[in-house]
Amino acid sequence: MTRRALLLSVLLLFPSACASVGTTQSAAGPAMVVDRLFFGTNIPSGGRVSDDEWRSFVREVVTPRFKDGLTIFEANGQWLDPRGELVREHVMVVEVAHKPASDVEASIRDIANEYKKRFKQDAVLRMTVPATMTLY
Repeated sequence: MTRRALLLSVLLLFPSACASVGTTQSAAGPAMVVDRLFFGTNIPSGGRVSDDEWRSFVREVVTPRFKDGLTIFEANGQWLDPRGELVREHVMVVEVAHKPASDVEASIRDIANEYKKRFKQDAVLRMTVPATMTLY
């Protein structure tokens, strides 16, 4: 995946269950944000990231960086790749709720870079939205 000309259709969106109780947004910005990372499973040179490879990636790379919690769900998406081809693919989405912080930024960058390297991907899409969360 590339960061330019990106179209991604998501069939399932579930809110993350990991959050601080009673967080709100201030004039300085959101007290919490939700990041969604979209990992395409097609490998541009051929093949697909297997379920076992995905589980290993989550166990070894994602979970150690977000021990407080995360949500993972599957989707189907499409986007225009760097070669100008419309690609339809199975997508794994990792959603993490957190306070904005530089260490989180570094963790997300590290996760995306490792996925691209390990599975020869063009890109990992990241969407960040402000969030107000309450646990009941």
